[in-house]
Amino acid sequence: MTSAELRQSFLDFFASKEHTVVPSAPLMPSSPNLLFTNAGMNQFVPYFLGEQKAPYHRACDTQKCIRAGGKHNDLEDVGFDTYHHTFFEMLGNWSFGDYFKREAIEWAWELLTYVWGLPKERLYATVYRPDDGDPAEFDQEAYDIWKEVFEADGMDPKKHIRTGGKKDNFWMMGDTGPCGPCSEIHIDLTPKGDTGGELVNADSPYCIEIWNLVFMQFNAEPDGSFKSLSATHVDTGMGFERVAGIFATTDGFKDFTKPPSNYDSDLFGDLFHHISNASGRTYTATVPANRDDLSAQEMTDVIFRVLGDHIRTLSFSIADGILPGNEGRNYVLRRILRRAVMFGKRINLPKGFFANLVQPLVTKMSPFFPELEEQQEVILKVIRQEEQAFERTLDRGLQLFDKFTLDGTGITGEQAFILYDTYGFPLDLTQIIARERGLDVDCAGFESQMEQQRQRARAAQKKDIISVFEDGGKVHSTQFVGYNCSEVCGVETHLVGTFDGENESYLIFAQSPFYAEMGGQVGDTGVAEIGGQRIEILDTITDQAGHVLHKAAKSDSYNQLIGQPATLTVDLERRRQIQRNHSATHLLDWALREQLGAHIRQAGSLVSPGHLRFDFSHFEALSPEKLQAIEDMINARIIANDTVNWYEIPLEDKPEDVVSVFGEKYGAIVRVVDIGGYSKELCGGTHVRATGELGLFKITSESAISAGTRRIEAVSGSSAVELASQNFSRLHSISRKLSCRPDELEERLQTLLDQRTELEKKLRNMEQKQAAAQGGDLLSQAVDKDGIKWIAASVKVANPNDMRGLAVDMLKKLGEGVVVLGGDFGGKVTVLATCSPEAIKQGHKAGDIVRDLTAALGGKGGGKPDFAMGGGKDADKLDEALKALLK
Repeated sequence: MTSAELRQSFLDFFASKEHTVVPSAPLMPSSPNLLFTNAGMNQFVPYFLGEQKAPYHRACDTQKCIRAGGKHNDLEDVGFDTYHHTFFEMLGNWSFGDYFKREAIEWAWELLTYVWGLPKERLYATVYRPDDGDPAEFDQEAYDIWKEVFEADGMDPKKHIRTGGKKDNFWMMGDTGPCGPCSEIHIDLTPKGDTGGELVNADSPYCIEIWNLVFMQFNAEPDGSFKSLSATHVDTGMGFERVAGIFATTDGFKDFTKPPSNYDSDLFGDLFHHISNASGRTYTATVPANRDDLSAQEMTDVIFRVLGDHIRTLSFSIADGILPGNEGRNYVLRRILRRAVMFGKRINLPKGFFANLVQPLVTKMSPFFPELEEQQEVILKVIRQEEQAFERTLDRGLQLFDKFTLDGTGITGEQAFILYDTYGFPLDLTQIIARERGLDVDCAGFESQMEQQRQRARAAQKKDIISVFEDGGKVHSTQFVGYNCSEVCGVETHLVGTFDGENESYLIFAQSPFYAEMGGQVGDTGVAEIGGQRIEILDTITDQAGHVLHKAAKSDSYNQLIGQPATLTVDLERRRQIQRNHSATHLLDWALREQLGAHIRQAGSLVSPGHLRFDFSHFEALSPEKLQAIEDMINARIIANDTVNWYEIPLEDKPEDVVSVFGEKYGAIVRVVDIGGYSKELCGGTHVRATGELGLFKITSESAISAGTRRIEAVSGSSAVELASQNFSRLHSISRKLSCRPDELEERLQTLLDQRTELEKKLRNMEQKQAAAQGGDLLSQAVDKDGIKWIAASVKVANPNDMRGLAVDMLKKLGEGVVVLGGDFGGKVTVLATCSPEAIKQGHKAGDIVRDLTAALGGKGGGKPDFAMGGGKDADKLDEALKALLK
């Protein structure tokens, strides 16, 4: 079977078992603790936790996964073996409180042996047997079912059932949360297949786990205990690349003589063919026995695997809106891309080769993953830009490598880490380059630096306690009643609690019209009247428990008011302006997608009374014309006065055209904000009732905040009107000063700029003539020293660059000799020296001359033997120091 046929066969099999075929979730995870979606179960976590009701009892899918960075990091192994990947697909079938162990085991056996035809005698199953201190009991139920399965096919269960402890056969979502025993299926790929299960879980490439059946039946509690779940679930995961590789390597289980490899399948064949054509090399599937001593062919095969894996990771990530950048998951992608480029250079692939792998990947994978074809242009642009940028970084990194190894003592751990972290040099490649030069790399020191970085990351990471909610969700203490502006003043409620901070106090009410800061929207301010006291509300926030906290000046008297009636009034005008900017943010998000493409992903936002800020994933700056088009689209919708509606629906019923924000956690019930039927987003914030309330929308700036992430700042409503009025006044003021009409300003300004350019050109010519005249005078003052001509003098030129040009010209006219010049530029001394080949031969080096000269001037400098520059502080000593050179 081809890989496509294999994937479809899996889905069709479980569809026949009444499973709903579910599309893959994006690689951008919904959990803030994950860098990437890294397992098939990620998208189903809310169902396992009871936060949401599953819309189906059974499901199956193939899930796009990335494991590179964080807890699951296979990056450094990719290429050096035949089974690690950074990107892979995870085939899975799921039961949410429906079937359990028997069906999961029997269907897995049916698919593997009766549908796909895997040799039964080569298959082994593992079941959970706890070691001392491990949770739960021996999984007798799973053992008994497997015993029946093997006996029914005439095999000895004692031979084909293996056991394992918590490490191999007890699956946990985290330190807390749903967990349970698991049963793995392994295949013996040795030539004879007669190892009797001795290689199971022995880290042998000839005995591979192909499927893991997880039986969720417990919840790990914060106190370390394990509580039985009220509903049990099944979560299975099969490595698609592994199974496809087994089919290909064994020629459909007919030939077990070749070493197993995930890279033998047609998933990589087209990519390898393309790399071969571009490099003139051939992939032979060798695996290095020693990573520290690779043959030429072993290195070639490693590089083929690295490129084949990494182009998949980058292309699928970018298609899902995750772009290479400087932080977090974006930085991981940048490192992966740079690793690919670095390895590609080892087989002399031309510049831009990595982007050329996108097309064969899209051709191969887009029939099942259409997002690749839809985002192909974006993928190509991003990878090309990253490659070009890295070419420049790479040159600097290689120069630094040369600098580190000048003394021939090798690369220290700290130096290797700098090359890795700043310049994208993977450690394995640093080792290879060093080995070619007969140098060592301090790998232990490098690992120490890496561990320090991991500790910093762990210290900055928040650790959540995962909880199962039997009642379907959390209950917040405060009911928000302030979506309608007509209902945010004079709201009657009562005070239910207080909380004291370091410099302020917080009030908690049963109901509140005050919006608490969330989703980028700032919190409301206003007034609370309680028991005759008028208390100013300075801000509104939420705590981790979901309480709405109303910030007030610190006071010990608030406790005495608990239980008393309260009247709450929001600052209405401030709220209205916040709402305008929030609705404007939604329109901006919509317009960006329309103008730039579906790859746009929100990366952060701020909605305040005075302005809005919107961060989004994009690979290049927006032109003035594009910004104007975005503005025009939004203002057209404002003039149309489109209706803004909002409503709540179950998350499982969310239509596909409703935009959600990656990284946000949503409950079982979500709120949809619909503007005119064209902008639909999940949002809990407050909004206008019609777009006409925005009045006007103006973009004030567009900039990069990191590679792959742009930021737009804008204003709407009264802020936009004020900005337009100020700009109009400035325009007329400038027009009056330039004695022209506003519509003539550009022409008048261009005339002035042209005049300035002409004057600068004339001034430059004069300066050059003056410098040339000085050069003629200095040539006549050249002195003989050590058998060659020397010039050492201070000059008056416009800038250090002119002095450099003058020195080069003088040496050319002088012939063999040394020219040393100095100048005072705004109180700072610059000196330079240039030496002819004969002067260098005699031992005169420009770098040494400048180093000694700047030391005498209270500065420092140096350079190459033929040319060097430096600076000093003591301008008064310049002439004396120059004269001393001629003695």
